[in-house]
Amino acid sequence: MIVSSLKANVDIYNPDKLLAFTPTLQNYGTVLTESNIPEAAQHSVIVAVGATLVSLVIGLPAAYAIARYSLRRTGVVLLLVRMLPGITYLVPWYIILTKLGLVGSYFSLIVSHLVITMPMVVWIMISFFENVSIELEEAARVDGLTRIGAFFRIVLPLSKPGIATAALLSFIFSWNQFLFSMILGASQKKTLPVALFDFIGYASIDWGGLMAAAVLMTLPVFVFSLFAQKHIVAGLSAGATKG
Repeated sequence: MIVSSLKANVDIYNPDKLLAFTPTLQNYGTVLTESNIPEAAQHSVIVAVGATLVSLVIGLPAAYAIARYSLRRTGVVLLLVRMLPGITYLVPWYIILTKLGLVGSYFSLIVSHLVITMPMVVWIMISFFENVSIELEEAARVDGLTRIGAFFRIVLPLSKPGIATAALLSFIFSWNQFLFSMILGASQKKTLPVALFDFIGYASIDWGGLMAAAVLMTLPVFVFSLFAQKHIVAGLSAGATKG
């Protein structure tokens, strides 16, 4: 993909130019100045950050309630929700949002991405909250904190590795989401995975532009994941092995 993005289109189709070619940044220049990739990148950032924040705001208290009150059936339901294919949610979501006139808005994209990100946040955080000693919360309540106060001042700080892991994975899954973004974003709010298809025409495919756009889409997530890899592995391992 990276090699093809540095080739002229005529060289991509030439087997003699597989490795012996003159690199060019023309494809990247075209993508950044003559396509909707920059605008789509802005949409992707807003949607991914929005979906991640909403997932944390709703998912963290939900995971805490499941962990502390032993609501295992709810946890099983969340697991089943994650197992269902996205198309099962798409049709009713599309009908509802169309009637509300919200198709092609940030709201429709963020809410639809919650189907993927929020169950993941809850599922990851349940094990972390279960491993926070209940005695610490009881001691905090003896000192005058309410249960909500103990949650914010005791439980959440002790669960930072899990929160970081859940946030990172939620962002990545939302960033790469295609199905919901294609249908519910329409032409007004194209995200990067959807914008890549603009390089595919009926008669031809702009392979150079497509490869360059794919590299630009992948690069932020790759760099982000590379630097956060230790935190993700440590967070998942801690949640799986403690207790």
